[in-house]
Amino acid sequence: MLIKHVAGNMRSRWTDFLTTDGEKPDRHRDQEFEIDPNATRADVIEWWEGGWRCVFQAMAPLKPQDLERKVFIAGREHTVLQAITRQLLHYAGHVNQIVFLAKHFRGAEWISLSIPKGQSETYARQFEQQHAARSETR
Repeated sequence: MLIKHVAGNMRSRWTDFLTTDGEKPDRHRDQEFEIDPNATRADVIEWWEGGWRCVFQAMAPLKPQDLERKVFIAGREHTVLQAITRQLLHYAGHVNQIVFLAKHFRGAEWISLSIPKGQSETYARQFEQQHAARSETR
């Protein structure tokens, strides 16, 4: 459900990003929180990848001078930089929710996405050793 919502938001915000309001009239936000029981894993992956395609296709052509341009989201004016920041913060919040739920459902089988609990010192030592080895080869 969170992925469907994020994908719907991405499609709305990033389609015609510089020229139309980011809240598209054909977006039905409430329906993003309803999942058809026949939805498949492939559907979820397509929602996710399709949403990110919208983001990257809109951002790729931007130039530094575009960052101060004005765009609208739900009738409110933002600079392009403000709009990008707003959206990336929104997505980060939902990604954190997804990770939290994944950890909950996997329980003891969860594999850390970063430094596993109780291994910070080991990780730091390994990093220092790798960095020292790279420095010696230069």
